[in-house]
Amino acid sequence: MAAPVLAYENLGLVQGSGWLFRGLDLYVGERDRLALIGRNGAGKTTLLKLLAGAIEPDEGRRIIRPGTNVVTLEQEPRMTGCATLMDYALSGDDAPERHEAEAIADQLGIDLSREAATASGGERRRAGIARALAQSPDVLLLDEPTNHLDIHAIEWIEEWLGRYRGAFVVISHDRTFLTRLTKQTWWLDRGSMRRAEIGFGGFEAWTEQVYAEEERAAARLDARLKLEEHWLQRGVTGRRRRNQGRLTKLYEMRAERAAMQGPQGAAAIAVAADDSRTKVVIDAKNVSKSYGDRAIIRDLTLRITRGDRIGIVGRNGAGKSTLLKLLTGDIEPDSGEIRRAKTLDPVIIDQQRSKMAPEKTVRDIVADGGEWIDVLGSRKHIHGYLKEFLFDPSMVEAKVGTLSGGERSRLLLAREFATPSNLMVLDEPTNDLDLETLDLLQEVIADYEGTVLIVSHDRDFLDRTCTVTLGLDGSGHVDMVVGGYADWEAKRRQRQVEAKKSASKPAPEPARPRSAKLSYKDQRDYDLLPQRIEAIETDIAAREAKLADPDLYTRDPAAFDRMSREIGKLREEKDAAEIRWLELAEMMEAG
Repeated sequence: MAAPVLAYENLGLVQGSGWLFRGLDLYVGERDRLALIGRNGAGKTTLLKLLAGAIEPDEGRRIIRPGTNVVTLEQEPRMTGCATLMDYALSGDDAPERHEAEAIADQLGIDLSREAATASGGERRRAGIARALAQSPDVLLLDEPTNHLDIHAIEWIEEWLGRYRGAFVVISHDRTFLTRLTKQTWWLDRGSMRRAEIGFGGFEAWTEQVYAEEERAAARLDARLKLEEHWLQRGVTGRRRRNQGRLTKLYEMRAERAAMQGPQGAAAIAVAADDSRTKVVIDAKNVSKSYGDRAIIRDLTLRITRGDRIGIVGRNGAGKSTLLKLLTGDIEPDSGEIRRAKTLDPVIIDQQRSKMAPEKTVRDIVADGGEWIDVLGSRKHIHGYLKEFLFDPSMVEAKVGTLSGGERSRLLLAREFATPSNLMVLDEPTNDLDLETLDLLQEVIADYEGTVLIVSHDRDFLDRTCTVTLGLDGSGHVDMVVGGYADWEAKRRQRQVEAKKSASKPAPEPARPRSAKLSYKDQRDYDLLPQRIEAIETDIAAREAKLADPDLYTRDPAAFDRMSREIGKLREEKDAAEIRWLELAEMMEAG
C-alpha cells in the first residue's frame, strides 16, 4: 500500500469530563473516497477539524505528506465580517484565485455579489463549495455538503467529485450521495474507529455483521448487561429490519395509488367516491400562481387523499415552497380552486426550526416543562418518549442551545409528532439528521395515520417514504409520478430521450395501429422480469455482505476485486431489466 497523504496515530481527545475518543489510528490514501459514519454527538465534525489541523488533540500525532493541501467545507460557513459572498470566498490566507471561485460559482448558479447577511442557506452553501473546490485541494474534508442544496446542485457536485483526482472524507446523511461516491468507510462508534474497504453501499450489511459478532462475544463472556447499556445502537439495528417491512407496505400503497391514477400525463388523480380510504384531503383544480411575469404554478389539478405521502422536488426557486403554501392555504392561487377537508388539522415542521428557543430545556420543548406527555391518545413519561427518539433520558434538562443541529431537529420531531394532527408538512426535514435519525423518521412517517407533504432534496429518503412525487421544472408545470424520486427521475429521463429521438427524426410516417396483445416473448418477459429483478437484488445483497468483511481486502484482494466487478455487472443487468419491464408495461397500457 502506498504511503498515506494524511494520518493520525493514537489519536485521543477529551470532551467535558471524559474522552470523546482515544487510541484511534487512521489514515487517508491519496485517492480514498471515505464515508465517515457515526451518530450525532459521536465526534464526526470534531474529527474532521483534527484532520484539518484546526484543533489540537490531547493525545496522538498528525502525519501529513509535505505539500499536501487539506481543504475543509464546513457545515455552517463562517461569514462574520464578510459583506458579500465573494468577500467570504476570497477571505483568509488560503483564499483561492478570484477567477477560479467565479468559474465554479457560475456552474453552481450562485451570484457571489449577493449580500452575505441576506443570503439563503442554499446560497451560503454554494459559496462555501465554490471557495473549497477553487483551492485545488489534495484532500477534501466535506461536512454535510448536500445540506440546503437542491437536487441539481447535488448532482453537479457528485459529477465533480467523480472526476476529482484527490482524496476526500465526507460526512453526510444523503444515502444516495454516499452510495454513488464512496469506496471506503470509517465508522466512529462508541469512541472507537473501524475502517472497511467498502463504500457506503455495503455499510449496513457490515454493521449487522459487527453487531452479530458483538452479540456472540457477549454471550461467550456473559456480558449481556454491557450490551444493554448500548440500547440506542441495538434499537437502530431492529429499526432497520422493521423498515424493510415498511418498505413492502410502501410499495403496496404505491400500487394502490397507481390504480387510482388516470391515463399517463393526466393532471388529475381520480378516486372512488365510496372508498373511505381515499377520502379527499386537498382537492386543487386548474390552479395557477404567478409572481410578476413569472408563472410559478400553471393549471395544476391535483387530488390528495388520506394516507398519501406526497414528495415535492425541483431546483431551488422552482416553486416548491409556493406549492406547499398553496396546498396548505398559507397563500391563495391567482386562479383556480383549492378545497380542503373541513377537519384538516396540520402540523408544520419547517427549515428554520423556528420553535427551538435556545434558552428552553428539552423538557420544556417536549412536555411543556412537565413529566408526562400525551402522544396520540396514549400517556407517556418524558424519559420513555425521549428514548423513542434516540435521546438519553439524562438530557431532559439540557438547554436547546447546547444541542447539536441534529439533536435539535430530532427534538422538534419528537414534539411535533406528538401533536394531534391529520396532515404533516415537512420542509427539508432531513437537514442535520444522522442516518439513525433518518431511519427513525422513516418509521414514524410510515406509522403516521394522516397525510404527509414532504419537500426534500434527499433522494433516498423520498424513495423510502413517498407514494407520489410532484416535480417542478421552474416553468410552472408540475409533473406527477406514482412512486419516489427514482420513479420521477426515470420518467423525466425517458421523456428527454423520447424528445431527442423525436427531434432527430424526419417527418414521421403515419403511425400504424398497435395491437394491445404482446408477443409471446414480450409477454413472457413481462411476467418473469419482476422475479429476475428480485433474484438479482438478492445476489447483490449477498455479495455486498461478503465485501463487508473488513479483512477480505487484505486477505484476498483478488476475490475483493472480482466481487466488486460482479456487483457492478449485476447492477447493470438490474437496470436493464427494470427499463425493459417498464417499456413492456407502457406497451400494455398504450394497447
